[in-house]
Amino acid sequence: MADHYETLGVSREATPEEIKKAYRRLARELHPDVNPSEDAAERFKNVTHAYDVLSDPEQRQRYDLGGGQAGMGGFGDIFETFFGGGFGGAGQRGPRSRAERGEDAMIRVDVSLEEVIFGAQREVTVNTAVLCGVCQGSCCQPGTHPVTCDVCGGQGQVQRQVRSLFGNVVTMHPCGSCQGYGTVIEHPCVECGGKGRVRERRTIPVDVPSGIDTGTRMQMRGGGEVGPGGGPNGDLFIEFRVMHHDIFSRDGNDLLCTMQLSMTDAVLGADAKLAALDGEAAVTIEPGTQSGDVVTVRGRGIQGLRSTTRGDLKIAVQVVTPTKLSSRERDLVRQLASLRKDEPPHLGEFQQGFFGKIRDRFFRQG
Repeated sequence: MADHYETLGVSREATPEEIKKAYRRLARELHPDVNPSEDAAERFKNVTHAYDVLSDPEQRQRYDLGGGQAGMGGFGDIFETFFGGGFGGAGQRGPRSRAERGEDAMIRVDVSLEEVIFGAQREVTVNTAVLCGVCQGSCCQPGTHPVTCDVCGGQGQVQRQVRSLFGNVVTMHPCGSCQGYGTVIEHPCVECGGKGRVRERRTIPVDVPSGIDTGTRMQMRGGGEVGPGGGPNGDLFIEFRVMHHDIFSRDGNDLLCTMQLSMTDAVLGADAKLAALDGEAAVTIEPGTQSGDVVTVRGRGIQGLRSTTRGDLKIAVQVVTPTKLSSRERDLVRQLASLRKDEPPHLGEFQQGFFGKIRDRFFRQG
């Protein structure tokens, strides 16, 4: 079998560009539409095969190391023989489009618990592919345009005659000169390098829905990267993470927190105004309130996702026993104790501990 380098008329040190130029020159001379002779058809087949091998870096390396026909033969080539494409299905018909859909992208956005209550609007910065402002996706330098491939005549495919167990079969394969596009860009845009898009940091407004939780994802159609050749944008997926808050936590759409209460307020009761996430919340402490009791403020929690209803603010009470008393205060406490005649300390029902009680009472509240 003839040496592929000899078939193309290039040296073994030829660059990819030199190999491509040699192939295009020979293909114009030997293409069946130009030269109908049987000898030209055979040479065109050999030239095309030689170019297929030498234009692929991996196949060329195998060939240079003595790998023979570098990729010919095998079960996949039987499919290629009959269907004109790779193993597994028929080849493409007609030229390829340079415009392809862009990749989808995903970013993660941290939001505060305050933003989750009613929702919010944020601006996020992403590094993405955008339409080239110079060529507007045409891939060509302004004032120029793609020219019809003179090898395949704009078809994006060439005929190849393959000798197989079943005889000679003529199949269609992507043109190696134009890579199947049917046109050649002789003057690529210098801004994008002929890709039709460039990388750019851009700011995107994002509506943060109310009621989201960590792991919630939102899809923005067309918010992803613009495709090669100015193709349509992919989609942008936004995954939210709700940041930790030192005072408030959540249970579904309810907000949970704890409140420290003095012993006297627990005994006598009191009215208080607490700084909730969305402003002050008025709270009434009933006389005789115990540690672990939960005070509920209706409608001051989180607005549900795709809902207009808000959860509740649930406040667990922690009664604080004073540790430092003046002599006067200590005498007054003794007087109170003598007046009440409470039972002495005794064993009672097992308690899980303060925070265990809070957790159970939170989840028992309706």
